[in-house]
Amino acid sequence: MIGYLGLGSNVGDRRVNLQAAVESLWAHDVVVLLASSVYETEPVGDVLDQRPFYNTCLRIETALDPEGLLDACKAVERALGRALDERYVRHGPRPIDVDLLLLGDAPYVSERLTLPHREVTSRRFVLVPLLELDPDLVVPGRGRAADALAALEGQEVRRAGPPLDVGP
Repeated sequence: MIGYLGLGSNVGDRRVNLQAAVESLWAHDVVVLLASSVYETEPVGDVLDQRPFYNTCLRIETALDPEGLLDACKAVERALGRALDERYVRHGPRPIDVDLLLLGDAPYVSERLTLPHREVTSRRFVLVPLLELDPDLVVPGRGRAADALAALEGQEVRRAGPPLDVGP
């Protein structure tokens, strides 16, 4: 099944962290087909006083179901140093964030996961790299990603570098 992941980092060598996440996904039965350019973005959410993020999106293929793919994303975060305990601050600084944005064409909802991701159409730092991967992308139940991007204001996104290496 084809899906899309969003990666973010603002601790340490941000690009190295993103590349390490791509490489770690292969060990979890996630084939990375394509990566967008890397973008630098200002923090959004509850903690605005922190270093800018590097963000990228990946087009992936996997036989994992949504819950299995979420587990793989969390395993990559843990392996790359993201604490998932009481020290974790929501929207705070982190070496890596691996968000499951879309998987297939059907919505999915469980206690742990909602697909498409709740914020996929409201975050410029997600939509810009997603549209780089698929300019005609339609978000299930929400319409064209390009229309969602056109409706957003603010949230500066600057290209910081070329796509990550997606080879195994």
